[in-house]
Amino acid sequence: MATQRRAVKKDREAEEAREELRAALRRAGIQLPSMDVRPATRADGSGYALVSLGDCAPVVARDLAAVIEKGAAR
Repeated sequence: MATQRRAVKKDREAEEAREELRAALRRAGIQLPSMDVRPATRADGSGYALVSLGDCAPVVARDLAAVIEKGAAR
């Protein structure tokens, strides 16, 4: 039971992180159309839930790189 609660918590954390990233990207004018969450799958609950950024067009990748570079230059 505790193992299942840990996995649910990790999944929820990944979903929240995905939504935070989606909102930040939207403010920057960027949309990654296939972002999703891959749930924690380890039977003992020790694995991570992952935010999958998915595929994007080259122009979107360049836009994303430009936003990251701009932020890194601060």
